[in-house]
Amino acid sequence: MNAFPKIRLMLAAAALMVASATASIAQTAPQKIGYTNVDYVLSKMPESKQVESQLKDYSTQLENQLKAKYTEFQTKGEAYQKGASTMTDVVRADKEKELQNLQQSIQEFQRNADASIQQKQQTLLKPVLDKLQKTIDQVADENGYAYVFNSDAGYGTTPILLHGPKDGDISDLVLKKMGIDPNAAPAAAAPAAAKPAAPAAAPAAGKTKTKTKKN
Repeated sequence: MNAFPKIRLMLAAAALMVASATASIAQTAPQKIGYTNVDYVLSKMPESKQVESQLKDYSTQLENQLKAKYTEFQTKGEAYQKGASTMTDVVRADKEKELQNLQQSIQEFQRNADASIQQKQQTLLKPVLDKLQKTIDQVADENGYAYVFNSDAGYGTTPILLHGPKDGDISDLVLKKMGIDPNAAPAAAAPAAAKPAAPAAAPAAGKTKTKTKKN
């Protein structure tokens, strides 16, 4: 058998397969794609205001504890300065060690407080984000959206969606699904982790004399 007829048959079969695939794709309806701005929706949710308030209270508690530690350090540092000249070497060394330990405690507390606030924020936000995700799923199913992207660029990240048609934005549909008026004033800014205000830098204890920074 000549090779050319075989090639013709193979090409004909390939053409038939391509034609069938093209017809199948043409019969398939295009998938609907939507997007939402997570920060915008969160700012409208009453829960966000509650999270922001709780996070602020928690941060204030840590800040007060940090100030108390620093006040103790300052008080003992000033007492050490006044009495250092009359202390024995053993007592002086003991006081200096105590001040060094207090200083390290303040620094460690500051580091732990920052991590603790981040963890607290995640804990408080989880049920809010879970509710938002559930509502997005419901709106997507009810309106035939196969995919929903996030157009928000919060937390220093690049948004997943860089461009899209206005009618693809389901943010207001999500808010209405939760019973929230999209035109109402924002309940709160998107909750962000706060950090306890650090007091002035703690003075370091020297071997024979400790200088205390006065505010």
